[in-house]
This record gives sequence, structure tokens and C-alpha cells, in this order.
Amino acid sequence: MTETTTPARRPRRERSATESLLVITLGMEIIVVVFGMLAINGLGVLPAVSVFGGGAALLVLLIVGARVARYRWGVWFTGVLQALLLATGFIEVLAAVTAAIFVGFWIYAVVRGGQLDAAKRAAQA
Repeated sequence: MTETTTPARRPRRERSATESLLVITLGMEIIVVVFGMLAINGLGVLPAVSVFGGGAALLVLLIVGARVARYRWGVWFTGVLQALLLATGFIEVLAAVTAAIFVGFWIYAVVRGGQLDAAKRAAQA
């Protein structure tokens, strides 16, 4: 009998607290954007093609944002996405209220995540 060995797996990259909190926030925003698309389509304020096309574009940008949140420029990119979400208030006011809540989550993720990362670096030094 021959012994087969499985190739060694690469260890998982350790995520920073900022990245973890941003990915969680962006994941929740993805869910909210899907429901927001359905709600805005149901209100009939825009054609369905515009609602679902714009919503799909926003979903793709949020997914990209979750993937690049580990980089400094990725944090800025997700900040631009927050401004874009706030701009949905021009379509429906309650969308802006929901976006404002998530902007608060995003600010918390950036500030508190930075504090946690700094404390971890200080503890390791």
C-alpha cells in the first residue's frame, strides 16, 4: 500500500480588527441593499430596470469593498461607498435613514477597529 499525503495547507492570514468589523458591516449592508431594491421597486418611484441595475452595481461594489477592506485604500473605498449609500436618499428618504445608521456602523468599525489594532501592536511590541 502506498501512503498518500495531502499537501500542507497555507496558514490563514490573520485579519485585523478593522478589516473584520468592516467586512461584517459591509455584509449587513449587502443584505439591506437587496431588501432596499425590492422596497424601492415596490414603491414604483423608478423603472424596475433602473432599480435592479443600480442595485446590482451597488452590490458588486460592496462585495469588492469587502474584499479590499484589508488595505488602507480599501477603507477609503468603503467610505466612498457609504457616501453612495447616503445618496440613495434622493430616491427614498427612508433609504437615507437606513444608510445613515450603517454609516454609524462603518465609523465605529474604522475607529474602534483602529484602536483594537493599535492595542494589539503595542502588546506585541
